Amino acid sequence: MRRPKYFTPKEVSVHNTLKDIWVSYLGKVYDLTPLLEEHKGDVLLKPITECAGKDISHWFDQKTKDILTHVDPLTGCIKYYTPRGRFLHIPPPCPRTDWANDFGKPWWKDNRYEVGLLSAKTRWIRIINTLTSQEQRLEVCSEETLDEILQRYLRYNSHAESYTWKHNGVNLDMSKTLSENGIPEEDEFYCGSPDCDLFSPSICLYFNDDLTEL
Repeated sequence: MRRPKYFTPKEVSVHNTLKDIWVSYLGKVYDLTPLLEEHKGDVLLKPITECAGKDISHWFDQKTKDILTHVDPLTGCIKYYTPRGRFLHIPPPCPRTDWANDFGKPWWKDNRYEVGLLSAKTRWIRIINTLTSQEQRLEVCSEETLDEILQRYLRYNSHAESYTWKHNGVNLDMSKTLSENGIPEEDEFYCGSPDCDLFSPSICLYFNDDLTEL
C-alpha cells in the first residue's frame, strides 16, 4: 500500500490564490482548485477563498466529521453553523426552488480533492554534505521517513541518492523516521531563536565514491 504524502502547514499556506487553493482540515490536505474552477464566479465560494492556504478544522465537528451545526433561533431547526457566511453546498436557510441539491457529495466529504496528510508536528534538521561542505536547513514532517526527506532534499542536491546518510557516525535506516533512527528533537528552548541552527539535529552525507572514507 502506498504511503500518504505529508505536508507542513507552511507548504499548505503557499497555495493561497484563486488559481491554486489548498486548505487543510481534520488532519488532511485538500486541493480545492478544481472546485473553484467548476464554480467560478459563485458568491458562495467567498468563505472558502478567504481561508485559502489555512487550516479550517474549526469549521467541523470532530466526532461527525461534518460541518458544525446549531439550532436556528428563528426556526428552531438544526442547521449548519457558518459564521463566515453560507458557502458552497450548504443549503439556504429557507426552502428555495433555485437551489440544486443534486451535486452528490458536498466538497468537504469528497476525497477527490485530497492530496495528503497534514503533519501533526514538523522538525528542523541540518543536512551537511561532507564532500562539498554545503549545509542546508530543512523543515520536515516528523512522520516522514529518511527516504521521503531525501526527496525533499533533491532540490538542493540532485545526487543525494548517491550518498550515505549518517547521524553521529551511524548509518541511518532510510525506511525509518528521524525518531525511529534515534535522532532527537531540536532543543525547544532554542527553537525560534537566532541560535536555533546550532541546536537542530544534523545529518551528514558521505559520497559513496569518496575514497577518503577508505
